[in-house]
Amino acid sequence: MAPHTAAQPRPTDAPDPTPERRRAWLVTALIVTFMVINFADKSVFGLAAVPIMEELDLSNSTYGLISSSFYFLFSLSGLLVGFLSTRLSSRVLLFGMTLLWAVAQLPVLVVASVPTLLAGRILLGAAEGPAASMSMHALYKWFPPERRALPSALQIGGAALGTLIAAPLVTWLIEGYGWRSAYAVLAAVSAIWALGWWQIGHDGPYDHARSGPGAGKGDDPRLPYRRLLSTGTILGSISSAFGAEWALSLSHAWLPAYLRTELDMSAESTATTISVISGYGLLLLLAVSPVVDALKARGVSSRWSSGAAQSIAVCVAGCAMAAFPFIGSTVGRLVLIGLAFGTIAIAIPLHYMTAAEVVPTSQRGAVFGIVAGLGTLPGLVAPSLTGHLIDTAESPADGYTTAFLTAAAVMLVAGVLALTAIRPERDARRLGLDHGPADGAH
Repeated sequence: MAPHTAAQPRPTDAPDPTPERRRAWLVTALIVTFMVINFADKSVFGLAAVPIMEELDLSNSTYGLISSSFYFLFSLSGLLVGFLSTRLSSRVLLFGMTLLWAVAQLPVLVVASVPTLLAGRILLGAAEGPAASMSMHALYKWFPPERRALPSALQIGGAALGTLIAAPLVTWLIEGYGWRSAYAVLAAVSAIWALGWWQIGHDGPYDHARSGPGAGKGDDPRLPYRRLLSTGTILGSISSAFGAEWALSLSHAWLPAYLRTELDMSAESTATTISVISGYGLLLLLAVSPVVDALKARGVSSRWSSGAAQSIAVCVAGCAMAAFPFIGSTVGRLVLIGLAFGTIAIAIPLHYMTAAEVVPTSQRGAVFGIVAGLGTLPGLVAPSLTGHLIDTAESPADGYTTAFLTAAAVMLVAGVLALTAIRPERDARRLGLDHGPADGAH
């Protein structure tokens, strides 16, 4: 979206006082930490896959089912909490979610079995379903639209950082003290963060401001959700999220097991590889966000600055996903694995940015919840499907290859659809929210 001109002032465009700026970045740091814990909690089951499967004698199909159970209530929870965000503060929502993360880690500490693993993963998924969208919503309350790219990248960067930190740390706990120790530590860390957020976190000054020329706190419109959800930008953002989530759910559930069983890596080498992939994703996020801000400052439309970036990232990752099972060289295969599972990091903050541009702020949390809820549906399918494919194929290697090719097809279709559909300026004008430059403006 083009910057606002002097002829179109807004009360919220005034420079923030220094204490408010400091609070904005303190909240950002807390939310980054929130995402680090979120992805550490999410990835612990995958990192402990081999010892858990050996101890409980799980088949690939059963393991895949437990992995997918994380998403049984994930999307529904994201939708419901998105609508709750119009009535409850971000302080309350994030506090409650994080306490539930701590509780969800406890069942397996009492009895390690398939039922307790299922119960813990289902509860954790329900509590984490709204995490990314609601923490982004909370973050946007502290920054105006033209300054959101870097905070957004840092928020999603927390996810990459979470995996980067969690992989070696959780693996060290698993190898040194047993896989249950990782669950206990993560429960404690989640509870500590919740207490800190309750003391510090509150909603920022951009809570009610609408992005758009001449919009003040009093003019924030409310539009029918049917109109909002039928725009190409929202549908394209969901498509982008869908393609990225298919790869993301595979990386959490099956990438550690694939590296250990198919590439014969040790637990430590597997953790290092996953950390490197996460670091690559984090670097991409930090590199792309200032570019997006700079392009918007120069008048490049959001369709091309943030819409095309996320779409192309999903397509590039899909091409790498299709290629790496057929590469004989271990180094070459690892490079393509990094591209397949790391490049999608770009898409995650950008689909929230594009969606935010066509939604009134008072409805943003609800729409973020819908985008997250529908965009994360692959998590309900991909891990379980992969386990079934491995068990029914002639060999595990053939099963993995079929699973990765399926993922590639989904990602390529999703990326192309997003590239075609995301046009924030056009859709904002049609909804009466903005009168910015045309989609093709540069």
